[in-house]
Amino acid sequence: MLIGILSDTHNQRRRTESAVRLLQDEGAEALIHCGDLTDPDIVTICSALQCYFVLGNNDLRSAELIQAAIEKAQGSINLGWGGEVTLAGKRIGITHGHIPREYRRLRASNPDYLFTGHTHIPSDRIEGATRDINPGALHRASQYTVMIGNLADDQFRLLRVPE
Repeated sequence: MLIGILSDTHNQRRRTESAVRLLQDEGAEALIHCGDLTDPDIVTICSALQCYFVLGNNDLRSAELIQAAIEKAQGSINLGWGGEVTLAGKRIGITHGHIPREYRRLRASNPDYLFTGHTHIPSDRIEGATRDINPGALHRASQYTVMIGNLADDQFRLLRVPE
């Protein structure tokens, strides 16, 4: 199963549309948004595919609107400040990364992957049995990036999103 991972879209509608198209063109079957949507319209854009969302620190002001948009969008799942899903037999923890307690809670469950955002800097590292991945950001970043990952063979690639 191919999944697309994005984060920190910060109301960048056109850039998010480009990122989702890029991930679809790469074969993504589902999307994971690691928070800081800041606008319910981002939910609609990402819901072109089945999408799992978490909230970020910049979603506080519009959290109710974003959560309502997620409930309305078919195939979209709201994980609040963080949660775990199983896709293709892999356990995936997802949180924005700004709440240390939430990060520690997810890490303690030893998922196969732990996806975060918040830093606006892409990273991919292994800590113990868990692979930590941050896809970067679509706002306030030196390069706008997302990731595509194959859960069957554990291959992930960073993709640059055109401005």
